[in-house]
Amino acid sequence: MTDTSLRSVTVERTSTGHFVATNARGGTIAFGAASGPDAESEFTPVELLLAALGGCTAVDVDVATSRHAEPDAFRVTVTGHKISDELGNRLTDLRVSFHVAFPDGEGAERARAILPRAVKSSHDRLCTVSRTVETGTPVATEIEGA
Repeated sequence: MTDTSLRSVTVERTSTGHFVATNARGGTIAFGAASGPDAESEFTPVELLLAALGGCTAVDVDVATSRHAEPDAFRVTVTGHKISDELGNRLTDLRVSFHVAFPDGEGAERARAILPRAVKSSHDRLCTVSRTVETGTPVATEIEGA
């Protein structure tokens, strides 16, 4: 592995059950448990995972299609069912659903034509998030200084 391949975020506790993730560029996002005073607006970690799945492939598809035409609508809905079984808590039946509409015109026709290929290409090889989930990459945990 190289320094250019490393991706990281730092997660810091702000109060009981509430956290802020900070990326290497200084961007932040607050999230937390599904209870407490901020629970109505904060994302849960599961919702962040769903957003990452949809966001990753949305970026790929947007780059491929919007160079031909600006979309009138671009929405990605990501769903999954949270279950608890002998394997523990997890999501099943993950689905990333695109609703993309382009205006009339030649560029829009090209964008509509490449949309299915862009979605497939993102899913099959480009989207790091969905590729990681689908290949089942192990997650290591550690306690520093232990």
